[in-house]
Amino acid sequence: MDLQTSYSFLDETKMRNKSEISQFFLSDLSVLTDSQFPFMFILLIYLMTLTGNLLIILLINTDAELQTPMFFFLENLSVLDICMSSIPAPHLFYSFLRESTLITYTTCIAQIFFFIFFATTEVCLLALMSYDRYVAICYPLHYISIIDKKVCATLTSCVWIFGFCYSLVHTLCTLRLTFCYVVNIKGFFCELYQLIQISCSDSFINILLVYVLASVVSLFALFIICSSYFRVFNIILNNTFNKAKTKGFSTCTSHLTVIIIFYTTFIFNYFQPKTNRSAAGGLVSLTYSMFTPCLNPIIYSLRNNELKRALRRTMRKTKLLLFK
Repeated sequence: MDLQTSYSFLDETKMRNKSEISQFFLSDLSVLTDSQFPFMFILLIYLMTLTGNLLIILLINTDAELQTPMFFFLENLSVLDICMSSIPAPHLFYSFLRESTLITYTTCIAQIFFFIFFATTEVCLLALMSYDRYVAICYPLHYISIIDKKVCATLTSCVWIFGFCYSLVHTLCTLRLTFCYVVNIKGFFCELYQLIQISCSDSFINILLVYVLASVVSLFALFIICSSYFRVFNIILNNTFNKAKTKGFSTCTSHLTVIIIFYTTFIFNYFQPKTNRSAAGGLVSLTYSMFTPCLNPIIYSLRNNELKRALRRTMRKTKLLLFK
């Protein structure tokens, strides 16, 4: 279906009087479907994301020296990055190939559910990783006893379950909305706030939930992150930084970089004016969901010496097997 057909569908839908809407029009997709370059670029980014994160998961599961709480959390982050980038990618590729800018209601709801699920889980996981670094640096001798395998599994499970429940609440509230006349969504994929805006029913509860719950979760996660790193930096300033703590602190730089990138794109995406949202605003959302997960493996690979050593060991083993 071409762009002209998409606009014809839009005009026909506008004539309906509060009838059921089964499809939406993603206006920003028209910018990308005019050329093959965006398709190849996004495909490259997606393949890089899959390759980088799958490599980290493989290294952590096959290297005995990486069987620590920090890398257990990093493995979960890699899984989340793969999931996050896989939300918009399939429909974007489908839209490029079919030259279509339409998305079904079911696909739209599914994108919203999984986006909120994985984004919320990642917010909580980054806070959990900050606490892990705090314990590793401030209490290096008791680190293994404080954060053992059972604690890791319990905390991580709680994070995933919380993300699922949080997303389910928003999704169920979204299902009560009705849509009529306007089926135009400004973006490259469906987002909760964009869908609320085009609803013709009362969306006060939805907006209230978005702002209240998102603020509580984000601020609580930021509190854990800031308080953890405040203690870490306090140790440095008090000159109580020994060799064991130095090793723990070296892993903080990559984690802090990931946090800064994650929250920067989050703030730009959700605190920009929604009424005048342009294609550039949609690109920020795309960056948040696809490009940031691509950067995370690169950041951890460059800054983490243990991960680099594990990669070299794996490459040597692979060479031995190939030339045996």
